[in-house]
Amino acid sequence: MASAQRQPGWRIGELSRRVGVSDHVLRAWETRYGLLNPSRSTAGYRLYSEADADRIRRMRGHLAEGLSAAEAARAVLTEVDGGHVPRVTPTPYVIEVGELSDALRDALDAMDEPAAQAVLDRLLAELSVPTVLRDVVLPYLQELGVRWQEGTASVAQEHFASFVIRGRLAGLARGWGSGQGPRAVLACPPHELHDLALMVFGIVLNRLGWRIDYLGTSTPIEELARAAETRQTDLIVLSASVPEVLEPLRADLADLAERFPMALAGGGISAEFAAAVGARHLLGDPVTEAEGLAQ
Repeated sequence: MASAQRQPGWRIGELSRRVGVSDHVLRAWETRYGLLNPSRSTAGYRLYSEADADRIRRMRGHLAEGLSAAEAARAVLTEVDGGHVPRVTPTPYVIEVGELSDALRDALDAMDEPAAQAVLDRLLAELSVPTVLRDVVLPYLQELGVRWQEGTASVAQEHFASFVIRGRLAGLARGWGSGQGPRAVLACPPHELHDLALMVFGIVLNRLGWRIDYLGTSTPIEELARAAETRQTDLIVLSASVPEVLEPLRADLADLAERFPMALAGGGISAEFAAAVGARHLLGDPVTEAEGLAQ
């Protein structure tokens, strides 16, 4: 009889909550390295077990020790269950993306800007922009945030990587305000300084036909409202990484949501808060949410 540890039962969102790793990073680790071994529900959903959660915890431990993602995954798959973990054989595409992701991580950690740009050049030449953003850039940023919190990535490394990635995202965003499609105004509320995920969202949404007015970090709500009024806005999207920056604005956001369609995104947003102010809650990763919104 299978042990309780191997009885699957969690969707990826629940696994993400239990291990403290975002769902898009979990998917990347599953497809690149075969780190997870889900079963399928009768409805076709992937279901994960405590054994999968344990491998993720071990993965995080190896990352905290300074191993690359590929090295950490190999170590985990060797250790767990005496090396008898069911393995997923990566396709050549997965191997290449995994190798390039590791090369990007190594270059950014070493603060080697030319090497990082060369890896990004190759990624963008061979893969679609949404694929690069969802499968490489977002998982890297998530992983960097975890390492920074655990003290295994320095402030200098975090600032350097953010600067390089921001430059690339700015290049991909050129001309995103032109066109004839619906118009979205994107902003972060006052005191919110993390906007790279919001930039990713805007880039993908623009490539699906939307026009983007980007106001960036720490935008006063009254300025956001004024911009929306003058630009014939079809949607306002606010992104917050922590709930503290939005809670004092609850009444203002509820008023804004009565005047314009509004969506809230980021780790600082709860379903309860979004519902309370009358906004749509964008719960998934920025690429997937942009694709879903455009559809």
